[in-house]
Amino acid sequence: MDINLLDFYSRLGTIAIILALGFLLGKLKLISPKTNKDLVTLLLTVFMPASLFMAFPTSYSDETSGIFFSGLIGGFIVMIAITLLSLVIFNKKWYKGKMRYESQFALIFNNATFLGYPIISSTFGPQSTAIVAYCGFIIAFNIALFSYGVYLFKRKVDAKLLLNVLTNPNIIAVVLGVTVFMTSFKIPAFIDDAVVYTGSATTALSIICVGYMLSTAKFSQLLKKWKLAITAVIQLIIGPLATYLLLVAIQYIARNAGMDFPDEVIVVCTLIQALPTATSLGLFASKYGGDEKEASQLVTMSTLFSIVTLPLMIGLLLIH
Repeated sequence: MDINLLDFYSRLGTIAIILALGFLLGKLKLISPKTNKDLVTLLLTVFMPASLFMAFPTSYSDETSGIFFSGLIGGFIVMIAITLLSLVIFNKKWYKGKMRYESQFALIFNNATFLGYPIISSTFGPQSTAIVAYCGFIIAFNIALFSYGVYLFKRKVDAKLLLNVLTNPNIIAVVLGVTVFMTSFKIPAFIDDAVVYTGSATTALSIICVGYMLSTAKFSQLLKKWKLAITAVIQLIIGPLATYLLLVAIQYIARNAGMDFPDEVIVVCTLIQALPTATSLGLFASKYGGDEKEASQLVTMSTLFSIVTLPLMIGLLLIH
């Protein structure tokens, strides 16, 4: 699977302009904290599920099905591997003090929703095989996020946590998308158009929300947070490197065994892990009793550092 570097940076430039728009709207107070919170809720419950549902082809093919399930399996493998890595790096013995669980969260969960979909979609196309692999990955991601991600803060498993996983709109949307794809069910045109129009708003709105988040950051305070800076660097470099090496090894083993492991899965998973940490870190810290202020600062720092580290990871994928 080839990546056109010039085209990628052109798409990245488009994202940067929308990001700047969100930043400007925040600075001009045209977006309030409540407005941003409402937008995030709508993105997670309406716009993003619609975009995931519309990403699936309308007719079944063995190749597309194989890419989706490879993305699903690859996603679970990556989530488990990075979770274990986070326990090693940010353990109680080596990483003393607060923010241990927040740092584990930051390494495991990247901005797969707000930045992942826009970057994959704009780079490879909204109905590309890369997006199909992403749809498989996002199921594993959301299951991990709304189970282990919540557990990192609550430190317990209960029925409500499990119910949240099963009723997550993004997971439901992908399951419906898989069902329609596997059965080649023809959705009425007026319903299909409504879903497409709704899902098309995902990219711009999600990037505007990230831009707003940056507009609220106090950069003078970030310069003093060297420990957060180290965490952000670990997340942006070690995470994608570990993901890339692991999946390349799995691909090598699979192909020697006469099985296929698509390049799309390696590209998508590595790109996702190269993105800044999930904006939900601040939301989870606020809701479940973590350090909301430092968690939000870590998200901001990771977002800023990714401007430098993301091109390095793209170079790695080009070598592959």
